[in-house]
Amino acid sequence: MFYELAASTWGAEEIAALKRVIDSGYFTMGENVRAFERAFAAYHGKKYGVMVNSGSSANLIAVASLFYKKDRPLQRGDEAIVPAISWATTYHPLQQYGLKLKFVDVDLATLNADPGLLEKAIGPRTRLIVAVSILGNPAPLDVMRKLADRHGLYFMEDNCESMDAELAGRKAGTFGDLNTFSFFFSHHISTMEGGMVLTDDAELDHLLRALRAHGWTRDLPHDSAIYRRGSDDHYEAYRFILPGYNVRPLELSGAVGIEQLKKLPALTAARRKNWELFRSLFAGDERFVIQRENGKSSAFAFTIVLNPKRDPDRKAVFAALKQADIGFRIITGGNFLRHDAIRFYDYETVGASGGRNEALPNADTAHDYGFFTGNHAFDLAPQIRRLHEVLDRACR
Repeated sequence: MFYELAASTWGAEEIAALKRVIDSGYFTMGENVRAFERAFAAYHGKKYGVMVNSGSSANLIAVASLFYKKDRPLQRGDEAIVPAISWATTYHPLQQYGLKLKFVDVDLATLNADPGLLEKAIGPRTRLIVAVSILGNPAPLDVMRKLADRHGLYFMEDNCESMDAELAGRKAGTFGDLNTFSFFFSHHISTMEGGMVLTDDAELDHLLRALRAHGWTRDLPHDSAIYRRGSDDHYEAYRFILPGYNVRPLELSGAVGIEQLKKLPALTAARRKNWELFRSLFAGDERFVIQRENGKSSAFAFTIVLNPKRDPDRKAVFAALKQADIGFRIITGGNFLRHDAIRFYDYETVGASGGRNEALPNADTAHDYGFFTGNHAFDLAPQIRRLHEVLDRACR
């Protein structure tokens, strides 16, 4: 394809890392995973990193951990504030643990949660705010952090699409009590499949480690605060303290992650160079709404929303892109309220006036008129210029 949605960031270093693990004959979670956890946490200035087999699993154990805290655990029936646009597995763990979701509309310019709606969404049962930074662009993380602190709420960042983005001098994925990342093939760095949770809270770190591996104590220190170790070593070697999962990563993924992390600053710089060209071509053109950068984007992809005020022919635009051999897709998962799975949720919406069950027009506009094309960690000037030519002609 002339312009792919995704491209590999691997080189000889990653292949050599895989070979070292294969030659060792040790594949389950071990020292490579632990080394990657330490390096990834240090890169973000956080105390603890817990690697899992996907970003979705990172969200799952992050949400679960808040239900097992000693003090102020979440309870079924509590409310979580979420943006209307994200990937499905931002929401599913919240629903699976019995939380009611309050969906707020997005700012059409940033595609992230509208900061003006967040305070309006807080009610007496609200216990959690979930931030999602869409496709490299930081959400209003500073506003959300302050709001959570002021109201005594937990704050969780789903940063699976925005690794290496920055806001107010801090990395995205460092503002939350819990912060999740994904290492899927198309993301900023890839370990084939993989994810990570970062936190500064020792109790949450221990809960995450137990939840990751069957609810088992094996990965916990003997002096862990989340359980009291007994004297029978035979029993203690196989002791289960939480209703956990098996979402452990492989040593192969950990070894590759170590090599990928070394490359991350250069990969991000290349993506941002492409972003500057994209922005120079599309900014100020009233036919298209492109993401307004909040802080410093890590430029996962290039989002375009066809301006509905100009009555665009979306089918004709999509046909032109296909004919030009340019890959495109819906923005993240679109407006989640438009998906069949929503019928299983307890939820309400918070729109422009802050009332219950209002329409979310910006999320709908992004769903109906929006799409994104890929960004990669190498020069995409010919592809980006071709994209502009095709859309300029299709939208005349």
